[in-house]
Amino acid sequence: MLEAICAARVPKSALNWLRRSHGAALLARMASGKLPVTHEALDAEPRRRAADFLRHMLAAGRVLPPRDQELARTSEWAHRIIETAEPATSRQMIRAYATWQVMRRLRESARRTPRARTYTAHAHRNLRAATGFLAWLHGRGLTLAGCRQADIDAWLGTGPAASEVRDFLTWAAQHEHCQTLTLPGRARATGTAVSQDQRWALAARLLHDDTLDLTDRAAGCLVLLYGQQLSRIAAMTTSQVSSYGGTVHVRFGDHDIPVPEPLGVILTKLIHTGRTHTGTGSPAASPWLFPGMLPGQPITPLRLSMRLHALGIYTMPGRRAALTDLAAQLPPAVLADLLHLAPTTAAQWTRQAGGDWSRYAAELARTRHHQP
Repeated sequence: MLEAICAARVPKSALNWLRRSHGAALLARMASGKLPVTHEALDAEPRRRAADFLRHMLAAGRVLPPRDQELARTSEWAHRIIETAEPATSRQMIRAYATWQVMRRLRESARRTPRARTYTAHAHRNLRAATGFLAWLHGRGLTLAGCRQADIDAWLGTGPAASEVRDFLTWAAQHEHCQTLTLPGRARATGTAVSQDQRWALAARLLHDDTLDLTDRAAGCLVLLYGQQLSRIAAMTTSQVSSYGGTVHVRFGDHDIPVPEPLGVILTKLIHTGRTHTGTGSPAASPWLFPGMLPGQPITPLRLSMRLHALGIYTMPGRRAALTDLAAQLPPAVLADLLHLAPTTAAQWTRQAGGDWSRYAAELARTRHHQP
């Protein structure tokens, strides 16, 4: 911990933290033995923000075992939602749904892959929708078991978020708490894309303007050239960037993709010298390609989005332009494999781009057949 604090890139920030922060006072109590060095002791502190920052410092310094704070916070939040749900008779149902569907799925997701710190939002929406729907039924004198399709149609008219109850109703029907009910499928977001000329102009600026921060240049290129989501970019690790054969490669899925030389230089510099956006107590070596202000944690997608917006780069229009361009050049199976997209998503982008790869496999087979 001492080494990490002394290694702060901005010494003044570290000194201010030591002098003024409630987290530093907690650290002093831990060092003197007056406060147990445990997650539970930090959970009990009323100043949660300071306690959580110290928690990240301790975990990054391997003083405390790592803990997924978003998962822990969501578990606490779900408990509060359950205990305050109205009517009280619905709490057992909400508890079962939260325990065996929402939180179990969230834990499995957290174990499979590293995520940026906003990955719990879907779980929050599902639980809010379930509690809101059961309260709405109660207000109409209905029960879940007695709910019919006409009631669902009326519920869908209550607001744009009403369809988020789909997950709860699917779970409830599977466990025979209600009959099977139909909700319309979620409409795929369309929206506009920047023109290809705008896209390439923005990419050229990122690739060649040395006055821009390396974090912004790298993240923006990954959006504009490869159509990556900010949530995935934020959680990228340095192990996803490699160099061999004189070329820098980046990996989004199972295979390495060679990147143009200017981007290769940016990524290499970012790993070795450019990752300056770290907070007091951050370890000198980080596995994250884009470390954040919380020690040992990656930058948040929201923070990346704000940084790119300041440069005139809007993620969704830029990403749509990139995927449309790539989908017109690559078969959907290849697109999905290289960019870590779901096959159905890749196929939809191909159709939107007007690509026709129906005879790709036959042409490939015929070419291989005629090769000596």
